[in-house]
Amino acid sequence: MYICIGLNFQDLMVRQGAVDSPPKCPFILGFECAGEIEQIGEGVEGFAIGDKVVALPEYRAWAELVAVPAKYVYKCPDELGPLDAAAITMNYTVAYILLFELAGLSKGKSLLVHSVGGGVGQAIVQLARTVPDVVVFGVCSKAKHEALKANNSPIDHLLERGSDYSSEIRKVQPDGVDIVLDCLCGEECNRGYSLLKPMGKYILYGSSNVVTGETKSFFSAARSWWQVDKVSPIKLFEENRTLSGFNLRRLMYQQDGSDFVRKAVENVFALYKEGKIKPVLDSTWALEDVAEAMQKMHDRKNIGKIILDPSLEPKPKPATPAKGKSKEDKKKQSSEEKKDSEEKKEDEKKEEKKEEEKKEEPATNGDSAGDSDSKGKENSS
Repeated sequence: MYICIGLNFQDLMVRQGAVDSPPKCPFILGFECAGEIEQIGEGVEGFAIGDKVVALPEYRAWAELVAVPAKYVYKCPDELGPLDAAAITMNYTVAYILLFELAGLSKGKSLLVHSVGGGVGQAIVQLARTVPDVVVFGVCSKAKHEALKANNSPIDHLLERGSDYSSEIRKVQPDGVDIVLDCLCGEECNRGYSLLKPMGKYILYGSSNVVTGETKSFFSAARSWWQVDKVSPIKLFEENRTLSGFNLRRLMYQQDGSDFVRKAVENVFALYKEGKIKPVLDSTWALEDVAEAMQKMHDRKNIGKIILDPSLEPKPKPATPAKGKSKEDKKKQSSEEKKDSEEKKEDEKKEEKKEEEKKEEPATNGDSAGDSDSKGKENSS
């Protein structure tokens, strides 16, 4: 069975313990995979063995075989291969729900997208382009700008993360924007809200600013939330603005939203069949190289989707040099060598002493015996 696995920022957050109620270790990561059905449970309808499908399990997508409830499994169109299936399903479903179910994107609207170079960011831009006259402002690190331009990414105004991008947006559109899609949290929430026009909508769908180091940091999480201003319902009422939040994982697995998500997936597949969207693939990695793939995502260096392909051979690893002896080993070795040296010297001294004793023995030992015999003979005579 040929399987492809989509790597998502959610995997990174779970690995670092930055999600609520993670499973007990050991467990298998992964929320998105594409392959073929090998077995069907009793009472399951609408699927057959051998069907090409994509699945969004709660975990275990990195396993060789994955048992997934039918409500989280979707048949792939004939045109959709496993590589594109793993690249398109979660990212474009999130983007579709954000734009068309929550933000109500329509002709002539303006849109600010954070992390526009990532998998979801690129999906949002492509889906936004299916609506006429939409203006897209995209924010990402400066290092990605050239690559996005080279890929002809349809972003109208590319802005640098960490810069005063609010002022840049105001120069183009003094009134602000209609929609802000924020996956960062922290101080970006305040900037985004301040940029909204009347009737504007701000939607938070992630908190990647929490992920800073290699492990969960209480201080990173606390700082992100402390930087967010409080917005009262009265203020929303007076300013004619909307605040929303979206979490696909919670909607599917804790809030029984599988039917809602299925409709969004079907709409995404239909747009793919019509040629209106095409997933942007950043890179494909062997499963054994997942650590490097996750590090690339952690460092925010990917443009588009990162895929794990178990059929690929892992990259050759550099030969590991022999490890030098530790200080304790060297100290122990030195002590043992010193002890051996002292014992050897002691043995040599003993040998020398024996030799000296032999030399100092009286030479009359034999003669005295002879004298004794001689005197004995004289006496006897």
